[in-house]
Amino acid sequence: MTAPAASAPIASAGMLIRRPVAEVFAAFVDPAITARFWFTGGSAPLTPGAEVRWDWAMYGVSTDVKVKAIEPERRILIDWDTATRPTEIEWRFEPRGDATWVTVENRGFPATGEGVAAALDSTGGFALVMAGAKIWLEHGVEPGFVLDRFPDSRAPDWKDR
Repeated sequence: MTAPAASAPIASAGMLIRRPVAEVFAAFVDPAITARFWFTGGSAPLTPGAEVRWDWAMYGVSTDVKVKAIEPERRILIDWDTATRPTEIEWRFEPRGDATWVTVENRGFPATGEGVAAALDSTGGFALVMAGAKIWLEHGVEPGFVLDRFPDSRAPDWKDR
């Protein structure tokens, strides 16, 4: 008897954000808005076929992002290079009256213990991003979740706000 094949883990998170879908979608494609709750800067907005760079200056890291698909106010699909391997990320936006249900899936982790650990870490990270987006979009408060997630890993020249 052979053991069943392990399936590749998928990181996922979801959040109801009480803002119209156009506003929520814009928050994830426009780096000037996204920088209020996730990264510190992006080289350009997400557009079909774009290749952009996202920076987390507080940690001295960045990633290259390749936009595979954009469906305005419905879906964003990107590839990004992480520290260990490239993965695919998909956001979906579903209008719910004056609110928006946002889901995100991060795929491409290996079906190994290391892959499971990476997917769990990604799930936690995207849960913080979604919560940060909610707080920023609903209340105009910069949450600092990503900044404060790894305070001992900050770049030596980073100055707190």
